[in-house]
Amino acid sequence: MSRLPDPALPLDPPTSDDRAIALEFRNVRKTYGSIAALNSLSLTVERGTIHGFLGPNGAGKTTAIRILMGFLKASAGTCRLLGLDPWREGVEARRQVGYLVTADALYPDMSGNDQLAYAAEISGGDPVLRGRVLDALELGTDALGRRLGTYSKGMRQKLAIAAAMQHDPELLVLDEPSDGLDPLVQQRLEGLLRERQAAGRTVFMSSHDLAEVERICQRVAVIRNGTLVADGSTRDLSRQYQRTAMIGFRGAVPDRIQEAGDVVSIDRDRATVEIRIADDINTLIRWLAQVEIESLTIREPQLQDVFFSYYGTAGDVPHSDPVPTGASQQ
Repeated sequence: MSRLPDPALPLDPPTSDDRAIALEFRNVRKTYGSIAALNSLSLTVERGTIHGFLGPNGAGKTTAIRILMGFLKASAGTCRLLGLDPWREGVEARRQVGYLVTADALYPDMSGNDQLAYAAEISGGDPVLRGRVLDALELGTDALGRRLGTYSKGMRQKLAIAAAMQHDPELLVLDEPSDGLDPLVQQRLEGLLRERQAAGRTVFMSSHDLAEVERICQRVAVIRNGTLVADGSTRDLSRQYQRTAMIGFRGAVPDRIQEAGDVVSIDRDRATVEIRIADDINTLIRWLAQVEIESLTIREPQLQDVFFSYYGTAGDVPHSDPVPTGASQQ
């Protein structure tokens, strides 16, 4: 039986370029028996950026993050976390990282204050941002004095975020940070992340909320079936798709509608047409000047267009990480 490469092969010595990199996966593979959760994942995240990590359940996001944090050992390939090997030098690396634990992992018998103090002790850093984060997330003195077992899901999520951010880490690793948050608190969290990025910190975040990622991330990586399928700036990825125009006509849809551009759909009952716009919008404007229209809406391409282009129909998307019960880790 052939053996996978040794994942513990030494990394190359750090270079000046390495110091500009917050985290890196190099051909990382993770298998459970015959099932590959990650397949030769390679990704670099530069310092001082907010980098999104997209993919539905089962794509391999959480597995990648656990390897990055040193909680799982890669079956092959190597990984850097702030220039360190997270498996061999995990304790040192994690002192510089704020990792968002799942809300269910918090200790229900601890008070909010005790949980924050415990997290600060583990990190070894002063909780210099604790007050700022707690104010923004609306966690007051009364709530912090209560047992976490009395908290709602949203309150536990707020406390987990505060525990991850309070020591102002160089790198924030956030897996679904807005899960359970109401829209107002989610907006405030986004403001906090922008503040930290402006201060030179790095944020690496996975999310199912495409609109959230598009609002705050400078770059986005898309993973499918354990393999990176796209990585680039949100603007560049969105530019892969053309704008569309939704036109409502005053009267019937003109017979020569094909002259207006690439027709996506026609609803003759409602006299509306959706048209894909070429690079020069003036061609469409000149054509519309010859007919009577009721309405015109221009839709800019969105990140979700890119995302769903890589996943196709819902039937193509797995629902859970491929970790069979009792499977051996290779």
